[in-house]
Amino acid sequence: MGDTITAVSIELPYRGDGSGRPAGLPLPPARMRLLRDGRPLKRWRYCGVYGEDLMLCAASVRIGGIPQAFWAVVDRASGELSGRTAFTRGLVTVDDERLSVRGRGVEIDLALSAAGDPVEVVSEHGASYIWTRKSPVRARGRVTLAGRSFELDAAGLIDATAGYHARETAWQWSAGVGTASDGRAVCWNLVTGVHDAPSSSERTVWVDGAPREVGPVVFRPELSGVRFAEDRAEIVFAKEAERARHDDLKVFMSDYAQPFGTFSGTLPGGVVVERGFGVMERHNVRW
Repeated sequence: MGDTITAVSIELPYRGDGSGRPAGLPLPPARMRLLRDGRPLKRWRYCGVYGEDLMLCAASVRIGGIPQAFWAVVDRASGELSGRTAFTRGLVTVDDERLSVRGRGVEIDLALSAAGDPVEVVSEHGASYIWTRKSPVRARGRVTLAGRSFELDAAGLIDATAGYHARETAWQWSAGVGTASDGRAVCWNLVTGVHDAPSSSERTVWVDGAPREVGPVVFRPELSGVRFAEDRAEIVFAKEAERARHDDLKVFMSDYAQPFGTFSGTLPGGVVVERGFGVMERHNVRW
């Protein structure tokens, strides 16, 4: 079968802590070929940090070897959103320990520390496979925008992704952090469209850092919240600012919206979200 994976030869999806990975599939940090099963490699590292004063995201992306980077910061006091997207290297650096952004009018330097157990998932997608690792973090450091500096100490999530996605890919996603009514720290990662099998999915709720997979979800119209099949739970989203972009280069098309805002409601297991911050996302892409 060469490089083509099949359900017979490799059992997917896989979900775990990174041990017991499926054999025979190159996965990060191993080198992955730029082309496999007729599909180009896509990979990115995204970090979102969601706090009471500032919310931000930044990512370093490569699509078939072509670099892209973006960042966005929301000042919740003013409601102002600042950001930039560039097809260049060096604007954003994200690893497990630091988020750094250096560009015109912006400097972000945040130390990242683990705030929960990471979850890895490998799934079939189209004719090939995709991988992701979601890691709750605590971010501490300084954000400087147009000469104004902010000290930041807030929770967030790293999304590390790599794989050979299908030509037409669409997903809806939510990442958020907050505090439950009983004082416990909560974090979540919810999705439809990728890594969304009935089990061994990337859908995860962390309570005080401990991950638990949750069942399938439905995104409410206009990204106004997420409904859970489990417990009939639901979280409701109130948008405060939105990062959106549309590119149509014929061979490549991307239609993307990621609003920042606040959450309320209940997570599966009866976990009531007293204060929640984060993002919703819709992305339709041809790549």
